Amino acid sequence: MAGHQHTDDARASMHKLTYEDFLRFPDDGQRHELIDGEHYVTPSPNLWHQELVKRLTFELESHLRQRGGGRMFFAPLDCVLTEVDIVEPDVLVVATDQFDILTEKHVKGAPALVVEVLSTGTQNVDQTIKRDLYDRAGVREYWIVDPRMKRVVVYARGDRHLEPWRELSAEVHDTLTTPLLPGFSLALADYFR
Repeated sequence: MAGHQHTDDARASMHKLTYEDFLRFPDDGQRHELIDGEHYVTPSPNLWHQELVKRLTFELESHLRQRGGGRMFFAPLDCVLTEVDIVEPDVLVVATDQFDILTEKHVKGAPALVVEVLSTGTQNVDQTIKRDLYDRAGVREYWIVDPRMKRVVVYARGDRHLEPWRELSAEVHDTLTTPLLPGFSLALADYFR
């Protein structure tokens, strides 16, 4: 995603925006999200960001079709975590034991896996605000894909919280795996090539 704009209307009004407010946001080609009732707007992403999302969705979908274990989705798709927390992760996986959070319109609850691909404008939000939100919501794993550094940082649920689990790099030919999807394997050198 190319840039991030935090709107002043939510901050100034001192009241939290809700899903009802979210539904009234314009369909303007930008990503609109609510985090703790505050409105975040992100312009559409650049080509390299989209290429990395496409590659990851292909790998995850291929794995899920062969092995099962859940369903994979990608932005734009509303993920309603609470009445004041509505996000559109780049990629998400809803595990088989969570299919009850799938509605006709959106995902209503915390997916098992959430992936955000960093860009200059979203880096801070993805690495701090969204990480904290996904932790509070109960996401089981959160992957932060860093295109510039050619690495993936994996946060996994510990006893109670998402904790830094592994930092993987294409430079040293690491392979991305996850206990959430037994048998899934992605060579980062190929992924970032």
